[in-house]
Amino acid sequence: MIERLKNCFDEMLVYKDLKKSNFFSALSLPSFMRDWLLKRFEDENGHFDSEEMLSFIRTYLPRKDDWIAIKNRIIIENERVRFLAKVAVDIDIKTGEVSFSLPDFGLSEKNTIIEDRIWDMYKDDLVNTKETWGMIELGYRPPGDYGSETSKNKGKIKLMAFKNFCPYTIDLNHYKDVRMEFSTSEWIDIVLGAIDYNAEGYLGDEEKKLTMITRLLPFIEKRLNLIELAPKGTGKSYLFGRVSRFGWLSSGGVMSRAKMFYDQNKRREGLISGNDFVTLDEVQTISFTDVDEMRAALKGYLESGIFTVGDYEGKSDAGVILCGNISKETMDADGYSNMFEELPNIFHESALIERFHGFIKGWNIPRMNDDLKVSGWALNSEYFCSIMHELRDDVSYRAIVDELVEVPDASDTRDTEAVKRIATAYLKLLFPHVREASDISAMEFRRYCLDRARKMRDVIKYQLGILDIEYRGKDIPLFSVRSDKDV
Repeated sequence: MIERLKNCFDEMLVYKDLKKSNFFSALSLPSFMRDWLLKRFEDENGHFDSEEMLSFIRTYLPRKDDWIAIKNRIIIENERVRFLAKVAVDIDIKTGEVSFSLPDFGLSEKNTIIEDRIWDMYKDDLVNTKETWGMIELGYRPPGDYGSETSKNKGKIKLMAFKNFCPYTIDLNHYKDVRMEFSTSEWIDIVLGAIDYNAEGYLGDEEKKLTMITRLLPFIEKRLNLIELAPKGTGKSYLFGRVSRFGWLSSGGVMSRAKMFYDQNKRREGLISGNDFVTLDEVQTISFTDVDEMRAALKGYLESGIFTVGDYEGKSDAGVILCGNISKETMDADGYSNMFEELPNIFHESALIERFHGFIKGWNIPRMNDDLKVSGWALNSEYFCSIMHELRDDVSYRAIVDELVEVPDASDTRDTEAVKRIATAYLKLLFPHVREASDISAMEFRRYCLDRARKMRDVIKYQLGILDIEYRGKDIPLFSVRSDKDV
């Protein structure tokens, strides 16, 4: 399979040795950044010069603590400084002035400028998303009158150059086509390797493998909202927070409507905008500044993807994931006890919980151990997550699901939408080569897409019955797959 992987993906493969190497664990880099470095420095045998790579990291991957020294070089020493960073662009409505911020260093758009000539050169790369990773070059524009009332007597850090973090073009058609070179079981193992897990560590347990990669469904399908409860140490925080540059992980602390959706004082959209998903990790420890306000905002957004704060209306495609730990007693009940009683009060309302599409039984995922860490050739995490990001816009898979799924009469609309949305995400993740309904057998679609979607929704439905007598005893519709000849 490794030879086929190399033939199919060529330079998009990297050699990951997380089981033995402490080099990257000591650096605490996210997976997408680590694999970007491996792609840059590894030779054809997967070897790299650690000193050379470390020198690059020290030069171009500064820590937050290095920001004062960087400002000194830019402003006092008048240097032009290059490094890798996440950039967010802002355009002032009143003046038309373009500025930027560096969220990881606390640099706000009030103290920066992108001059017209630079903006014309790099705007195509900078306007694609709310935040963009890339190699930036910064300089300084000293105080003075530059023809703009807002710029008088204010020194500003200016963007001098920008190179996109993802210098190659994502070829989705190639990715879809090469999937046909592998069996379903092989592809599941490839997906695990792409997110840093060793498939052999699961000892052939397909259910555990599939439960693990179920966490990826919000990465690949728009506005897919999930709840996961799992024992400690199963890698929830790592997968949702360290693998993809397109999502956001918020762990514990205080969450407000302003931070999540829209800040009226700053006139700025929150986490829900510009991310593919937002994960509220350690959800039992999160406190909400105004429970009623937040609950209302969540209900509206989870239903339609639209949020309204004051006179501002926003729209987003981000999924919302709740992650929490679970006790052994509750875990042993396999979803048939009150699993939400330890969640914050905001989630004790059936109308809110119903808007979450499915539930991940995190207790089916083994606790992280060395045998589960990838060691060998695997898909570049940065490339794989970019593929998933691009596949979010492909609506052809939903059309196939609509064609394949037989929906009983008078089915509950939310149940139908939840099951179809989850099934669509599974189809994209496991069968990206499927271009029309006849490209997948009814048996495989049922086993890997529809049945799993039904089970994930069924847990939500059962928990609704515990929360609210109105839902008690109500099952989800008996969705079925149209036979191959019918399709």
